[in-house]
Amino acid sequence: MEPQETPQSNSLRFQVLGPMQAWRGKHALALGSPQQQAVLTCLLLHHGRPVTTQDLVDGIWGERPPPQAIAALRTYVSRLRAVIEPHREVRAPAEILVSMPDGYALRISPGALDLSVFERTVSEANAARANGDLFETHRLLVSALGLWSGRSLAGVPGPYADAQRLRLAERQVAVWEECCAAALEIGLHTEVVAELSSLTAEHPLRERLRELLMLALYRCGRQAEALGVYTDTRKLLIDELGVEPGAGLSTMHARILAGDPALTPTPPTRPAAPGTREEAPASTPAPAQLPADVSDFSGRSDLVAELRSVLQGATGQAVVVTSLAGIGGVGKTTLAVHVAHSVRADFPDGQLYVDLRGAGASPADPALVLGDFLHALGTTEIPDSLEQRAALYRSLLANRRMLILLDNAQDAEQLRPLIPGVSGSAVLATSRSRLAGIPGAHLVDVEELTPAEALALFSAIVGEQRVAAEPEAALAVVTSCGFLPLAVRIAAARLASRPRWSVSDLARRLADQRRRLDELQLGNLAVETTIGLGYGQLQPDEARAFRLLSLVDSPDLPLDAAAALLGEDELRAEQLAEALVEANMLECFTPGRYRYHDLLRLYAQRQNEKSADNAEQEEAVLRLVRHLLPTMRSAARLIEPDDQLFEPLDDLAAPGLDLLNGIAAQQWLRAETGMLLSTVEAALRGPSAQLRPALDLLITLNSIVEDPTHAARARMLLEIADTNATAYGDTQALARVHFALGTLEYFTNNFQGAERSLRASLSLQDPGDVTVMRSMVANTLGIILSLADRAAEALPFFEQALGISRVVGAPIGEARLLGNIARAQLDVGRTAEAVRSVEEAVATARRSANGPCLADTLYQLGVVLSSTGAPGEAVAHLREAHALYQAQQNRLREGYALARLSVSLSASGQAAEAVEVAGESLAIAQEIDGAYCQGLANAALGEALLGLAQPARGLACLQEAHAIFTRLGVPEASPVADLISKQHTEPLSPPPAP
Repeated sequence: MEPQETPQSNSLRFQVLGPMQAWRGKHALALGSPQQQAVLTCLLLHHGRPVTTQDLVDGIWGERPPPQAIAALRTYVSRLRAVIEPHREVRAPAEILVSMPDGYALRISPGALDLSVFERTVSEANAARANGDLFETHRLLVSALGLWSGRSLAGVPGPYADAQRLRLAERQVAVWEECCAAALEIGLHTEVVAELSSLTAEHPLRERLRELLMLALYRCGRQAEALGVYTDTRKLLIDELGVEPGAGLSTMHARILAGDPALTPTPPTRPAAPGTREEAPASTPAPAQLPADVSDFSGRSDLVAELRSVLQGATGQAVVVTSLAGIGGVGKTTLAVHVAHSVRADFPDGQLYVDLRGAGASPADPALVLGDFLHALGTTEIPDSLEQRAALYRSLLANRRMLILLDNAQDAEQLRPLIPGVSGSAVLATSRSRLAGIPGAHLVDVEELTPAEALALFSAIVGEQRVAAEPEAALAVVTSCGFLPLAVRIAAARLASRPRWSVSDLARRLADQRRRLDELQLGNLAVETTIGLGYGQLQPDEARAFRLLSLVDSPDLPLDAAAALLGEDELRAEQLAEALVEANMLECFTPGRYRYHDLLRLYAQRQNEKSADNAEQEEAVLRLVRHLLPTMRSAARLIEPDDQLFEPLDDLAAPGLDLLNGIAAQQWLRAETGMLLSTVEAALRGPSAQLRPALDLLITLNSIVEDPTHAARARMLLEIADTNATAYGDTQALARVHFALGTLEYFTNNFQGAERSLRASLSLQDPGDVTVMRSMVANTLGIILSLADRAAEALPFFEQALGISRVVGAPIGEARLLGNIARAQLDVGRTAEAVRSVEEAVATARRSANGPCLADTLYQLGVVLSSTGAPGEAVAHLREAHALYQAQQNRLREGYALARLSVSLSASGQAAEAVEVAGESLAIAQEIDGAYCQGLANAALGEALLGLAQPARGLACLQEAHAIFTRLGVPEASPVADLISKQHTEPLSPPPAP
């Protein structure tokens, strides 16, 4: 519906093309405070359309409105009404600034706003150009530009006004380009030189202005100056952006050098006066509105071929509509323009182009776009309504084959009126969101470049020699850019403009995540600004979700974790996450799992830093920890049934996920270990309330996932926890930190460090504590002492832990402890007791449903039997243990079992199989980087090879095992050394010289 006019509104005039001003007749109006003017700006630039209260608040104050923002807004509206409608009776409804459902609208005549007059005059100029009247075109453009009286909206505050200032400034310089071009076409080259010189000084990177200035100077006989403009421009573009001039500027340079006579045509004659007979005008030329193609387009060959095929096949019953979607900076526009140029010959009736500004604060009005398209198609009389314009547009394209490039669309609603009605023409659209609302559209997701494509683009700008000299640093740069074309282009341009920088210098600067977004900007090009346009389009609850989901720096997030972070049920969390996916602010690579592009994550984290609501962020992380901890404990119970878990330090009120069985629990752990560690890190970097639940989560994870590949990260987390627990004076937490550190040192074969940490943990606990935690610490310390050949010292700790397990009713802990006690008894010569203890351990484990515990006790039984002269019996138990470890996917324990099995096989006279089994153990140990396991496997392999009469190879394996055990400081080094000494022989003397 068109905005209605009122008698009062006809005498009002408003200026936004300069400082904000208004008049009634000849009298200037006092528009009040800057914020009040910001309200008026929002209403004026919506051209009669309603503006919601929330949009007004956001437009004036952005993300930090004052507490009484709505009340202040109503005050500003009331004051504006008093200024605009001074004679309105009290309580009479407003006629100009009217109230709407949840907002307001400003009803003024189209000619009351200077911006509307400007756009109408520019449209008339376009129509004059389409009719071949270049003099009228120039006159109208000069008239339109004369409406400007300075910087638009000068002094008006707020994010909406800021965005509009940028848009209007861009619009002004674009019209200046058209005006100067028209002046040159009618022979006013002398007159336009001064204006172009001023404009190029103000906008040095606009190549079109430089091109026009070169042409004007050349036509004035100033060829040397014209060529000098090209030289200066080329140097500027290389220094600032690291790119060569575009096709238009380069072509102008070449044509001037060649003295192209077409550069100095005979100026047209001024049209005849009204009533004078003249020749019929030539037919309107086919529109050719595509922007220039980039000279360094790289990669995407398969996608280019696909798009070309789709567009060239636009001959069926329906119009071909192809929509490219992707995050800001991924290269949608560059790709679309490149493809459009490659198929121009297939659309002989021309190409139309428009930037729909869908990612900005003021998307293009389809009615205005249609007006421009109709002018370009030769129409002089433009209908008023959108529907009439769309109908005429479809009629004009009915018998033409044209390509319409609709760039940066907001949504399908904006696009729909711009689609032709019959086949023959094709539409290529780009948007940050997926335009699924267009029936039959060919939807294409534009993803980041591949590493090879990103390196090719980087090399094209920086130079192949610099990249070839530092290939690893170049790969690090494009990786830090997330393979996003805009980021790669900016990084490369910065490097190209700094010849003293090495590629490694740039890589180091980008390696710092906190400053990476700051590094990825050059002039008015910035990754952060591009991402910010998409962020600005989000609804408040979507923006909140975008921020909060980045609090955990995980490769991806499952839906249940997202729901916990957001404090929503899974249905609502999925709606919010999918809205972000549709807006290309989040990725969904598999149903129910979400992830960020690296640079989008950094942007979201920066928005969290800017937010004043730290409490909301802390509560989100705490919700997630308290969701994951009961899930983790449930997984532990399913994986190791009947085992007694340590006492949590934090409340376990949240239910967690409902895992079906042990297999489901193992699958969940494999999928979520990275996310779990990231959650622990986020919590440990938060306030004191998050320390205890984070520790509980980490210790539970470590107790059921023995994965050395996570050791470095776990150590870093425990160092943070140690610092925090010490600072908070939390003795219980500190005791658990030392236990976790001791366990970690054990798994990474630092047995001396493990002993120190575990003794520290015990010292922080009450000696009278009868807790599962104390039992776990004592047991682990006993294991460390046993490994150090100090079994006599280990036994009291094992027995202490065993007593606690029996008191608290932990049969699984009891079974494991009996196995450990048996190994210690064996080492101190109590052989018969050792066999009884380990057999009791296996029997206890078999009575439970705990597979890992049964595997551990069978392993211990095999070791004890093999060491007491019964290797044949040991083989059966070790095979069973290995099968269980294999089913549980416990690679470390699987490697141990195979090594011990190989030793028993060798002792049983089965050397060939022993070699094979030891080889499997060694392969596993090397895969997971398990040093102690590598030592066991090499020792077993060496012994088996000796049994096969391969002494040289066997000796090499034994020497490798001895070196590993010596480095670890474990007693296994001694028997291996004895075996080496028995087999050692002097090397053969070299043959005599001939």
